[in-house]
Amino acid sequence: MPSPLLPKVLTAQLGLEAGASLIDFDIDGVLRPLLAVGLASVPEDGEQAPHRHRKGQLLYATRGVIHCEVDSGVWIVPPQCAVWIPGGLMHSAQGVGEAACYCLFVEPAMAPALPAVCCTVAVSPLLRELIAKAAGFPTLAALHGAQERLVLTLLDELAAAPVEDLHLPMPRDPRLRRLAALLLAQPGDKSTLAEWAGRIGMSERSMTRQSLEELGMSVGRWRRQLHVILALQRLAQGHSVKAVALELGYENTSGFVTMFRKAVGKPPARYLAERESKRI
Repeated sequence: MPSPLLPKVLTAQLGLEAGASLIDFDIDGVLRPLLAVGLASVPEDGEQAPHRHRKGQLLYATRGVIHCEVDSGVWIVPPQCAVWIPGGLMHSAQGVGEAACYCLFVEPAMAPALPAVCCTVAVSPLLRELIAKAAGFPTLAALHGAQERLVLTLLDELAAAPVEDLHLPMPRDPRLRRLAALLLAQPGDKSTLAEWAGRIGMSERSMTRQSLEELGMSVGRWRRQLHVILALQRLAQGHSVKAVALELGYENTSGFVTMFRKAVGKPPARYLAERESKRI
């Protein structure tokens, strides 16, 4: 499958052919605590095939939205947020809209304070400046002096970054997996919980109990989280708030805006506009 392409200058530095991608390069073979790479454009049809590496990875979206998948769920990365992927975890990623990002690869021994699980984090102004500076370091040369100190400060800031709830957990139970697939395919369907339960061969009570056990949330809350994630993707692609509200099954825009504000603290247009205005 196609994947985000590396800038021409970087492919030359890494000794790769033109048109190569990050997964064509042995990231784990770089013997330094941190490698930062800037991707000026992540094409929407450029999805990374599932892969893993020993080093931890940070995907920081500076424009558009990054969609990241692991076995346990889906993470959405809007502008000025990042997703942390611990080393060894199978994952894939795709740009949504006119996406651009930085990729950081971190040696596990240098990041004991970073989360052991995948999570979305907010990127402070200081952290984003540190990331941009680190991306300007020579790609394969050893770090020294001020560069080493900057990397240590960057890792401290990353460890302190607040976690944002932009995660859609995925169930392991095959019946709940089918429910998730149905809701993803029909996000605007207004069926009752009893009707959804019947479609997957469960009682409403069993479905609710299993959802709480596996996902830590009710089916209703999972669906609202799905709506927030789908809304961020659609809005990043340029869809209007009204169009997104109708697609997700809301009878009017105000109902959708209220749901979104309760989930992330701001109405959708303001949420994305503020993040875009802060990009590097």
